[in-house]
Amino acid sequence: MDDASQPPPSNAAQLNAPAYRLAALDQDFLLGDSMRGVRFLLEFAKADEALRAFGVATTIVVFGSARVRADGPGRQAFWFEQARRLGQIASERGGALSPRQGVFENVIATGGGPGLMAAANQGAFEVGAPSIGFNITLPREQQPNPYCTPALTFRFHYFAMRKMHLAMRARALVVFPGGFGTFDELFELLTLRQTHKAPPVPIILFDEAYWRAVINFEALVEAGMIDRADLALLAFADDAETVWSRLLEGGLRTPETTS
Repeated sequence: MDDASQPPPSNAAQLNAPAYRLAALDQDFLLGDSMRGVRFLLEFAKADEALRAFGVATTIVVFGSARVRADGPGRQAFWFEQARRLGQIASERGGALSPRQGVFENVIATGGGPGLMAAANQGAFEVGAPSIGFNITLPREQQPNPYCTPALTFRFHYFAMRKMHLAMRARALVVFPGGFGTFDELFELLTLRQTHKAPPVPIILFDEAYWRAVINFEALVEAGMIDRADLALLAFADDAETVWSRLLEGGLRTPETTS
């Protein structure tokens, strides 16, 4: 016979059980395999909400190596200075300094890290314009540079979601010399353009000699891997002022061209 006078057992085990945690606060659950799709959604939604709240409508995306230094050897110093100068020019002339009704156009957006990314963000910072850093968690090289606008400095786990954010507001792409990561981002945008999954945007490769040396575009045509018309998807420039001219020639819209 039960002794009704005995107190009930403690419910501490139930309170401390993983199953009892609120799902939104259960990191073991949220970081599990079954929630990968939810994590994709979260990475999209967090950055999207912040960009909308800030008023960023369109961007000029600048890619380039994280390994290039302002005092680096060979042409590195020149690349760095021209990326910095482009950040200034694009911010001053593209609309990021003069938002209309709280909407910013042609905001410099980079991968957020060091090297040529930092140079472009620095240029925007120096003229008082906002700029974006879409960082990615990596074993090395990737820390947010100090020139990105803090409210627009993001960090992603998934490359796919980071690249989506880089592409979805881009109205122009400028690609400075880089390695595997830069190639990945360049060909992502070229493929989106080639397949008409992205609207027409100018794609400018900086330092024609570098790009001609590392990629034989003509060989792709001669082998039948791309059409000759596909080469019109990109153009070359060797200094920041020419980059800006090429962007305008390629259809980049600015407050001056739309007023």
